[in-house]
Amino acid sequence: MRPVRSAFPIFATLLLLPLLPGAALAQAAPAPSFSDGDTAWIITATALVLFMTMPGLALFYGGLVRSKNVLSVLMHCFAITCVVSVAWLIVAYSIAFGAGNAWWGGFGSAFLAGITSGLRDATTIPENVFFMFQMTFAIITPGLIVGAYVERIKFSAVILFTVLWLLFVYAPSAHWIWGGGLLSNMAWAGLDGVAAMDFAGGLVVHANAGIAALLVAKALGPRGGFPNDLRPPHNPGLVMIGAAMLWVGWYGFNAGSALAANGLAAHAFTTTNTATAAAALGWMFTEWSSRGKPTVLGAASGAVAGLVAITPAAGFVTPMAAIFIGALAGVLCYTACNLKTRLGYDDSLDVVGVHAVGGTWGALATGLFATKLVNEGGGDGLFYGNPKQLGIQLLAVVVTWVLAFVMTVIILKVLDAVMGLRVSDEDEMAGLDLSQHSETAYMLGGGSSYGEYSMGGGGGAFAEAMKAAEAKARGGH
Repeated sequence: MRPVRSAFPIFATLLLLPLLPGAALAQAAPAPSFSDGDTAWIITATALVLFMTMPGLALFYGGLVRSKNVLSVLMHCFAITCVVSVAWLIVAYSIAFGAGNAWWGGFGSAFLAGITSGLRDATTIPENVFFMFQMTFAIITPGLIVGAYVERIKFSAVILFTVLWLLFVYAPSAHWIWGGGLLSNMAWAGLDGVAAMDFAGGLVVHANAGIAALLVAKALGPRGGFPNDLRPPHNPGLVMIGAAMLWVGWYGFNAGSALAANGLAAHAFTTTNTATAAAALGWMFTEWSSRGKPTVLGAASGAVAGLVAITPAAGFVTPMAAIFIGALAGVLCYTACNLKTRLGYDDSLDVVGVHAVGGTWGALATGLFATKLVNEGGGDGLFYGNPKQLGIQLLAVVVTWVLAFVMTVIILKVLDAVMGLRVSDEDEMAGLDLSQHSETAYMLGGGSSYGEYSMGGGGGAFAEAMKAAEAKARGGH
């Protein structure tokens, strides 16, 4: 393999483009009254963000693993959706968006106490719609971490890790940045009235998930055969389909974060698409330059890197800035993903390289390119005369990383001591589909298929077939 060559010359002409003036989309403060249009849009955006996890992320990750583990990945994403939906209602929403104090939201809204169809503060949508919209963010964030532990984790550990991580990492971080907490007013750092800027979750979602992914990968250890004896992704077609679904769903993620059907939502829609396309090209040209050929997996991964990087900046920067943020994200994330073998950790599906690096770059880029021409409620960044904002963004990155690091380490230590995190070598060889779920995605050979076995009435035959397949797999075939 030839060494990675820098692709920066390809993008040199873009360096000054982000400074060109963009359309002035400053939004007047919305009247505090119910809006049918805003409510309809946020309900739609909520469905789009849920679509990102199921089926988008599930298929994207499922195609990247070996065929004997694809159902386990789908099950992880499905189960995380179910578990977080319940935990979010019981207490996590209250911790994230309750009144509380600078550190957490408290238990005042636990079990949705007092949450009705009345308006959410400073919005024109009902709070129960806001609750559902934010729930989908809480679902996909631990879902992203799945990519770091595929093919070797106990299913029981997935469930308990998800609940604990939601309560002790995601919900507090969401409160600090979006719920009026520590990073919403940084008076404690001598910056009264100044806030970190994270439009849709570069820090709350992606940096948090990326740091947790690194720690989970280190705690579990590498997959058997890493890095020299691993098979390539079993179905690149599923990966591309999943990436396309993520791209579409991300419009709800970013444009929905305007919390209204207005010009700011339309602007975030535009910057999201622009950065995504630029990042896919950035990754593709870097890979082409380095390895001689562009790949489907590379283009899909580059698109996701662009979606991640523009997330914190989507409602604060111009479309020209979005091109630069996306293009550089493609280069940075490609480079980061190619460092994991040198650094000795098996981040199986590159959550660290894409989400930790992409989310952090996007948060810092917001401090460079943000402008009040786009969003008066935001602020200006370094290139618009306010270097202080870049420092604020850097501080927010550090605080987010520290929270995610410390709490994730504690959670992993407790779970490993109580129940263990990793399946046995025998179960790993058989594949998690069989060893954890007694199922297999592809019944090939001997004319067998799922159609021969009915789960109702013929469940016994199905179970016997699964036992036979599992015995064969454990025999090393």
